This record gives sequence, C-alpha cells and structure tokens, in this order.
Amino acid sequence: MFFFLDSIGTFVFAISGALAAMNKRLDPFGIFIIAFVTALGGGTLRDVLIGHTPVGWMENLDYVYIVIVGTLFAIFFRRKIDYLRKSLFLFDTIGLGVFTIIGIEKGIATDLHPIISVAIGTMSASFGGVIRDILCNEIPVIFRKEVYATACIVGGVFYFTMLWLGFPSQLIYVLTATIVIGIRLLAVKYSLRLPTIQ
Repeated sequence: MFFFLDSIGTFVFAISGALAAMNKRLDPFGIFIIAFVTALGGGTLRDVLIGHTPVGWMENLDYVYIVIVGTLFAIFFRRKIDYLRKSLFLFDTIGLGVFTIIGIEKGIATDLHPIISVAIGTMSASFGGVIRDILCNEIPVIFRKEVYATACIVGGVFYFTMLWLGFPSQLIYVLTATIVIGIRLLAVKYSLRLPTIQ
C-alpha cells in the first residue's frame, strides 16, 4: 500500500515539476530534469542525510520509470490537465502525507531523535518542490505563502505523540496521513497561510 501511494505521489510530483518547467519554456531535457528533482529530490536528500546510499531511486528503477511516464503525461496532455487539477492536487496532497510518514519511519530506523525524524519527514515531502522552484528561479512556494511544510511538521508531532501513547503503527500511519492531508486541504480551501514579517 505504501509503495502504491508512494508511486502515485511520485507520479503527480513529476507532473507538477514538468508543468513548472514548461511554464518556463524549458527544452524536453530541462523538463525531465525539473520533473525528476521535484518527484525524487526530497527522498534523495533524505537518504543522503541518513547515510542510506545508494539512494532509493538508484536501487529501484521503478521510480525513474514513474517520473518518465509522469513527464510524458504532462507534455502530451498539458492542454487538458487544467481539467484534472483538482484530482492532481488531491494526489499531490496524499503524496505529501505518505512521504512525511516514510521519512519519519526512515529516521526512526536510523535511531534519530524524534525532532530530527520529523525534520527528515518534512524534507522528504516538501524539498523536491523547493529544489524545483530554485532551479526555475523562483522563491520556493513553501517559504512564501503555502501551508505545506507546516502540515508535515504538525503531522510529525502527532505521529510521535501517538507512538508515545502506544497506539498501533497502522492506526498511527492512517491518522498521521489524515492530519497532514486535512491541514493541507483546509489551508487551500480557506486560503490560510502563515503571517509574513514586514
């Protein structure tokens, strides 16, 4: 189930990166690179930081194939993707929740402190988008207006709270993902954002 949701998240993040690259009028190679770092950049950074090398996509080429398919999908259906934006946003949000949990789990498996594990989970979920925006010469969205990384952090704190209280792991996964997804959906629906400092 995790691999299935992880694959969906990777696919949608790849589409997100490809669309951002096409908006910048990059060539096909540039589009693929932006799609690749958007989909796999967060996980790559996570694996490097915890010393898990070769990183995940090098050990399992399925992720590379998913990025290729996502890139081609974005290129060939770019004019129709507007009709799919709500669905893509939903899958993107699900991917956010799943990637947060996967990152936290990898932090725990490496015997990292809970605070560091939450940071690792947040990086896994959101830093592909940070790299995408930097390469596209934009201020990363999560630093400007979106409640994105904040949802991951809250979900991570909730995860460890449930773990400390002794809840079963499967329930923790479901509830943590629900918290992250719920915060993200509510933030977008009601235009919630963190205040800026003038």
